[in-house]
Amino acid sequence: MTDLTALTLSQARDGLQAREFSSVELTQAFNKAVEAAEALNAYVLTTPDKALEMAQQSDDRLARGEGGILEGLPVGIKDLFCTKGVRTTASSHILDGFIPTYESTVTANMWRDGAVMLGKLNNDEFAMGSSNETSYYGPVTNPWRKDGSNMALVPGGSSGGSASAVAARIALAATATDTGGSIRQPAALTGTVGIKPTYGRCSRWGIVAFASSLDQAGPLTRTVRDSAIMLQSMAGHDPKDTTSVNVGVPDYEKALIGDIRGLKVGIPKEYRVDGMPADVDVLWNKGIEWLRAAGAEIRDVSLPYTKYALPAYYIVAPAEASSNLARYDGVRYGLRVPGEDIIDMYEKTRSAGFGAEVKRRVLIGTYVLSAGYYDAYYLKAQKVRTLIARDFDKVYEEVDVLLTPSTPGPAFGIGERSGDPIAMYLNDIFTVTVNMAGLPGISVPAGFSEDGLPMGLQIIGKAFDEETVLNVGGVIEEAAGVMAAPANWWSTQ
Repeated sequence: MTDLTALTLSQARDGLQAREFSSVELTQAFNKAVEAAEALNAYVLTTPDKALEMAQQSDDRLARGEGGILEGLPVGIKDLFCTKGVRTTASSHILDGFIPTYESTVTANMWRDGAVMLGKLNNDEFAMGSSNETSYYGPVTNPWRKDGSNMALVPGGSSGGSASAVAARIALAATATDTGGSIRQPAALTGTVGIKPTYGRCSRWGIVAFASSLDQAGPLTRTVRDSAIMLQSMAGHDPKDTTSVNVGVPDYEKALIGDIRGLKVGIPKEYRVDGMPADVDVLWNKGIEWLRAAGAEIRDVSLPYTKYALPAYYIVAPAEASSNLARYDGVRYGLRVPGEDIIDMYEKTRSAGFGAEVKRRVLIGTYVLSAGYYDAYYLKAQKVRTLIARDFDKVYEEVDVLLTPSTPGPAFGIGERSGDPIAMYLNDIFTVTVNMAGLPGISVPAGFSEDGLPMGLQIIGKAFDEETVLNVGGVIEEAAGVMAAPANWWSTQ
């Protein structure tokens, strides 16, 4: 690992502006690190030549005193974001060879601001998974390992490639998406920072859809400041997305004042679940004391409908997935398996193109939307969703943010839970409520498990109040310290 790849996004930005190194030099260092880290399987496609071309353009702009907030900074892009002229598959066989003729709004915003693309990052197929084991390109490996063990661990999902790349210093930062915890959960498991913005804060246009009423783009970074810088670029109103909200984007970096005196922090009692590992509870209590010491007022609160969030989510999300994935038929783009007639071709294409977890969710979604079950399941889940959102509204009358664990435990072994869908779905127990209510939430690395694995704390805020969420996240980060890099066992150089 070179010194350049050890920099945070904000440090690299400042170094470029001070002419301490060029974007080309920075990008070359990352290209080399990416090439040496194949063992992680974080990237499904690398674009080293394109990266150097973009870096040279950034250096030209910086030499003229121009440049955006991400000028010359090499980042990775989750394979769910359509990138013009660069293969985008959602890590699924059914989109084999698909090269978009258009750019997602989020990545277009980043290129406008001068970011450099290192490549496309692995994710669970169509973002369906909590461990990055459902990808057609194989599982991503977490750069962290348990103390005294060489067992390969999951990085979390679905944005596992993004989290692994940032933790392993093979990207300064990465884009990600969060439908039920797919930014915050992998952030917690890899010792990185992940923020899911308010629903509507970042455009969904050009992002391969999973569950349209839940999906939201956000960044994965090494520090809270880096997340603020990335979100500044990614966010914004987009008329091409009807769910994009037309509100101004604040200067998120300026929000990191570190002062939370008088802030009211809620501790929801429903998040103290049975069987929660002792080290998760210890970490949570430590976070409470850190915020209290910084001048925050701690209050116990109740979110009674939390216990229904996970079952309601696993009705709403598959239902929307079954609708969104109906477009993959082998006719217009991607994989096509020939058949005797068009129905046979549809069946063979989808059978070969979709993985087991995607098929499972499509079947569940089709079932709950079918005649006779729509009212019993889907409609009821939507009513529960309203009650979950109402819980938050009521709590936010008395507190400013909530503090919870990010995950029910640290990273687990690859293959350890993949045969048990229920155990896998429970990984999202602390994160799905935030998506159901459309609120912003951030996971910040706050300590280690007994086995030496990173764990995170989650701050949940009011709608469109990412500023407070980031500021509180910065206070947690200051108390815990910025997470050090994992020991480099994966490099071939």
